[in-house]
Amino acid sequence: MQVRTVGIFLFNEVEVLDVAGPYEVFSLGALPDSDRPLFDVKTVSEDGGTVSARNGLKVTPDYSFDHHPAFDIVIIPGGYGAEAVEIDNPNVIQWIQRQQFKTEIMISVCTGAFLLAKAGILDGKRAATHWMDAARLEKEFPAVSVVRDVKYVDEGSVITSGGISAGINMSFHVLSRLHDKSVAKQTAKRMEYDIKV
Repeated sequence: MQVRTVGIFLFNEVEVLDVAGPYEVFSLGALPDSDRPLFDVKTVSEDGGTVSARNGLKVTPDYSFDHHPAFDIVIIPGGYGAEAVEIDNPNVIQWIQRQQFKTEIMISVCTGAFLLAKAGILDGKRAATHWMDAARLEKEFPAVSVVRDVKYVDEGSVITSGGISAGINMSFHVLSRLHDKSVAKQTAKRMEYDIKV
């Protein structure tokens, strides 16, 4: 069974649960009655240095943009840092654009959708984001069809989720899609998280 490498982008003022929710789901993903992991989850930031997430949580990434393994799945979380800072960082946008051609699935959580939109990855696609930011996403990126009142939108090679905790639901959906519902159910039971699959 293939072990997919998941890369989660970190930056200052990243929303903690946008990172921690998917990190937990993918890290625990395993076949029923097996402890063999299905995913190898790593974190990456622009320079590899420690970032200060929302509310001051310090996190040290595994890699920098210049030195990281190939990722099968890339997760772009949201938070104030995404929508107000990184959206104007050309190094970040160019890195995201490069990953698009190397990964199986590009994923955003919450306002991470703004970074995918800025990179042109959501053009002509449906997308979800935090409900408070849906109107802004529509206004700033008219080529994106914003979907409201959903936990996630699956467009094949691109998946976007709603705000914060919706990233957990989205992650379970990916487990079901890449493997089967039994994997998602077992992982959810281990986390004591209620899902509908």
